[in-house]
Amino acid sequence: MRVVMALGGNALQRRNEPSDARFLQRNLREAAKAVAAVARNHEIVVTHGNGPQVGMLALAAAARSGTSDPLDVLVAESEGMIGYLIERELTAELPEREIATLLTQVEVDAADPAFAAPSKPIGPLYTEAEARQIAAAMSWTMIRDGDSFRRAVPSPEPRRIRELNAIRILVKAGAIVICSGGGGIPVAVRSDGSMRGMEAVIDKDLSAALLAEELRADALLLLTDVTAVATKWGDPVSRLIAQASPPQLRAFRFAPGSMGPKVEAACRFVERSDGFAAIGALEEASTILAGAAGTRIRRSHDPIIYHA
Repeated sequence: MRVVMALGGNALQRRNEPSDARFLQRNLREAAKAVAAVARNHEIVVTHGNGPQVGMLALAAAARSGTSDPLDVLVAESEGMIGYLIERELTAELPEREIATLLTQVEVDAADPAFAAPSKPIGPLYTEAEARQIAAAMSWTMIRDGDSFRRAVPSPEPRRIRELNAIRILVKAGAIVICSGGGGIPVAVRSDGSMRGMEAVIDKDLSAALLAEELRADALLLLTDVTAVATKWGDPVSRLIAQASPPQLRAFRFAPGSMGPKVEAACRFVERSDGFAAIGALEEASTILAGAAGTRIRRSHDPIIYHA
C-alpha cells in the first residue's frame, strides 16, 4: 500500500513545551518509530507541519535585525531543518532504506483571498497582553488560540506541487521521501513564467491531500496529538468518531485553526481518489492504518461509527 503520512507540527513540538531543539529531537525520535513501523510493510511518503517552528524562526530573525525574514524563506528553513532531523531519526530506525528529503515548492494563486485574511496560527503561545505588544511592535496579526494568542499569517490554497515528478521518481526507486514540509514553500508564477516567493504558510494537511491525490496513494494519514476527531470538542457530550464519510463529517463544525483543515483535507482526498484517509495520534500510526484507532474517512453510505 502507498501511504502519505502527514506529521502535525504540534505533535512534533507539543503545546507549552519549550522551543528547545532537544525537545524537538526527542519528539522526532518517537515519531520516527511510528513512521518506521508503517514503512516496514508499506511504501510511504512523509510530510510534516512547521507551525511552531516557522514562528520561532521568524522571532529569531526579528531579534537579530528588528524585522522578520520573508515567510517563504522561513518555510524553506524549517522544511530543511525538520526534514533533516526526521531523516536522521528514520535512518536510525531503518538503516537499510534509502531516505531523501526534498525541498518542495507549492504554487498558490497570488490573488487568493487568503492573503487579505490571515488565519494560519504559527509560533509560540502568548497572553493577550503579550500579543498586543508584539502586534504593535511587529505589525503582525494575532488571533486567539484556545486560551492564548498566536501570530496569524495568510494560508492560501495549494494548487500545484512543482517537484511532483522528482517525488514520483524517488518513490518508484524505493526511497522514503520526506517532502512538502510545512505545506511546502509558497510560490506564485509571474507573467513571464518565473517564480516569486509569497508571504504565507500553506496548510500542511491540504498540501498533504493534494500530494496523496497526485501520487495516487491508497491512504492518507493525518497524524497529530489527539486520538480521533471529536464532535463538540471540549464539551461533556463530545464523542470520538471512529468512521464517517465526507458528507457526514462536513455536517459538523470543527475549529478552523486545528481540526478543521485536517477534516477538510481528509474529505478532499477521499472525494478525489479511490483511497481512504484517517486522523489520529502520531504514536498510533500503524493501528490507525489498520482501522483499529483514530477516525477513518471513506466513501460510505453507512451510519457514523463512534468509539466506545
